[in-house]
Amino acid sequence: MSERSARVDELLREEISRILVREIKDPRIGFVTITRVEVTADLQHATVWASVIGQPDERKETMRSLGRAMPFVRHHLGVLRLRRVPELHLKLDDSAERGTRILSILHDLEAGQAPAPAPARETLPTPQRGAEPPVSEDPSG
Repeated sequence: MSERSARVDELLREEISRILVREIKDPRIGFVTITRVEVTADLQHATVWASVIGQPDERKETMRSLGRAMPFVRHHLGVLRLRRVPELHLKLDDSAERGTRILSILHDLEAGQAPAPAPARETLPTPQRGAEPPVSEDPSG
């Protein structure tokens, strides 16, 4: 990868993230992080990797909604003054989940236990936009 290509990748990642936060008002889009963008050498296509937190159904709906928003995002990328704004192809980045699973397996092996089976559902709580943090009923904390 050339230095120019790496700069374009990072520029697109930052601008797509900004557009998603400031311009997209779709409530179906949950908690999303654009983790990386990979642009082809001819700038015709860009793969946009998105990490989504939530339950499997919520993640699928978020990815569907993001996919429908990509033409809007691409249109707003015109402010970057690139010779060509690439077609955006969305992919789910599940590297954080895989990393957590690997750490869990390593922990089990170090403890001399057989690795636990893969969880059927995500273990992280789903963030809610504008929701108040949960209040503990325990008076000590």
